[in-house]
Amino acid sequence: MTSTPRQLTLDLAHRSALDREDFLISDSNAAAVELIDAAESWPHRALLLTGPQGSGKSHLANVFRLTHGSDLVEAAALGEEAIGLLEAAGALVVENIDRGSVDERVLFHLLNMARQGRGLVLMTSRVAPGQLAFALPDLRSRVRACPVAQIEAPDDFLLQAVLVKLFADRQLAVEPAIVSFLAMRMERSMQAANAVVEEIDRLALAMRRKVSKQLAQAALDRITNNNV
Repeated sequence: MTSTPRQLTLDLAHRSALDREDFLISDSNAAAVELIDAAESWPHRALLLTGPQGSGKSHLANVFRLTHGSDLVEAAALGEEAIGLLEAAGALVVENIDRGSVDERVLFHLLNMARQGRGLVLMTSRVAPGQLAFALPDLRSRVRACPVAQIEAPDDFLLQAVLVKLFADRQLAVEPAIVSFLAMRMERSMQAANAVVEEIDRLALAMRRKVSKQLAQAALDRITNNNV
């Protein structure tokens, strides 16, 4: 009987996939996806995308960026050049408006441009509009007038689907029972899913073992200990 050759595993850097076909949809993010897809119908042509860290905001923002050929600017690095970027592409992503200091006058100007029909502005934040502490009253008013697309923490279906895809991307054969095992024990975020699959891949390579529940638990333990 001919034996099946053992798969060769290479320790190569893994690139995170942020294209549309790599964005998995479930009840936890379907409403946000629908709003992103209906960008031309946004009131005031601006939208605030919210969700906890690791929920997939940056991935969905990148889908928007690729769809509209726009640039993406971190809010903390926002400057006058963002006005030209919005004018040139007709769309702009401003990431993490809840983190660090933001040039409020520039952001206010961008939202005014959007309101005047001069482009689409997608903003991301971990918190709801009412929790954003802007000093400019007019900016607070503009942001609160924007529709909100909220991504929830991944549900069971989405978390397991993400794990399956991440394992497949790394050419790791994993039984469904192990995927369920991980989903019940890990932090519920895309960031955590990436971290646990990366650690399992590293351990499987180092130990020359196939992925098992014992190896999966070892990866979870290592991640937990590293975060203490």
